Amino acid sequence: MAKLYFYYSAMNAGKTTTLLQSAYNYHERGMRTLILTPQLDTRAGDGVVASRIGLRANARSFTREDDLLALVQADIEKRGKLDCVLVDEAQFLTKAQAWQISDVVDVLDIPVLAYGLRTDFRGELFEGSQHLLAWADNLVEIKTICHTGRKATMVVRVDEHGRAVTDGPQVEIGGNDRYVSVSRAEFKKIMSGEGRVELQQAILPLDMPGENG
Repeated sequence: MAKLYFYYSAMNAGKTTTLLQSAYNYHERGMRTLILTPQLDTRAGDGVVASRIGLRANARSFTREDDLLALVQADIEKRGKLDCVLVDEAQFLTKAQAWQISDVVDVLDIPVLAYGLRTDFRGELFEGSQHLLAWADNLVEIKTICHTGRKATMVVRVDEHGRAVTDGPQVEIGGNDRYVSVSRAEFKKIMSGEGRVELQQAILPLDMPGENG
């Protein structure tokens, strides 16, 4: 029976790498997948999903106005049976689109694997993440590490001096060097102005078998 999975994390935890590995696993078994990616994310080019370690794949881009259930149905009519739908940067889904991908599962009986951030640089839920956390059948955290050595669960947006930026638009495509994954305790410290981040510090995924799919 198909399910809706939401794989969530802070930034630089390897979400897209995990998505591409999952797609590869399906293809290796002769199964067909559809990767969906928000049109506003143009870092790798339109209709391309790419990870920081160099993996990439073609995808179907969508806007906030698109009906994702209808999009999947149209793909099936054109190309045939689908075995899995994967959604990159799922935090950018609208509430309606989060419901539509649940319909892909419930109406079409196709598993959906959605990957995204849980919270923004202010510690607030993204629209898509909020509803995926509420509606997904399975929630899977992909872990990464704060520069303090603790598990990173939050994201801060920083200026050129490593100080927290506390206002501005929720979505800012590009400039990944301005975002740093930190623990909740470090998030509080940096947001209060008591601390700063060394921008050259690398944030590496935790090596935890079984956690990343």
